[in-house]
Amino acid sequence: MAMGLHASSRGRGRSRRRAPMAEINVTPFVDVMLVLLIIFMVTAPLLASGVPVELPESRANSLDQDPDQITISVDRAGFIYLNDVQVEDGGLAIALDSVAASGGGTPPDVVLRADTALDYGRVMAVMGELNRAGFNTISLVTSGSSEAP
Repeated sequence: MAMGLHASSRGRGRSRRRAPMAEINVTPFVDVMLVLLIIFMVTAPLLASGVPVELPESRANSLDQDPDQITISVDRAGFIYLNDVQVEDGGLAIALDSVAASGGGTPPDVVLRADTALDYGRVMAVMGELNRAGFNTISLVTSGSSEAP
């Protein structure tokens, strides 16, 4: 490949000039874009829910996600999270009332994620608060399983 050196036609003793290179090296750009693509592919599934919850297993079919739905998570220690924001102890009713008031007409669907180590009564208490606040469409999230119970 030629480097783009051109001899001057004016004479032998005069200096030679280099013509500017008009090529752009895109290899570093492609390398950076591939690394960013891999980073986004790895982190995208983690963005779905930020609260670490060990979900129970079930053979139920998956449901479609609705952008208007809210997510309630209860972790192993029993702390409650509303859309990945921790709710104060005893503050679930107030938080749900504010969500219901800001929602306008019909309340949004609720997705409940609860850890397998939780007491059944703790999960039912959260569901009771949801029902009291007017959230009657509650989906329980589980992890997939291939074995029948």
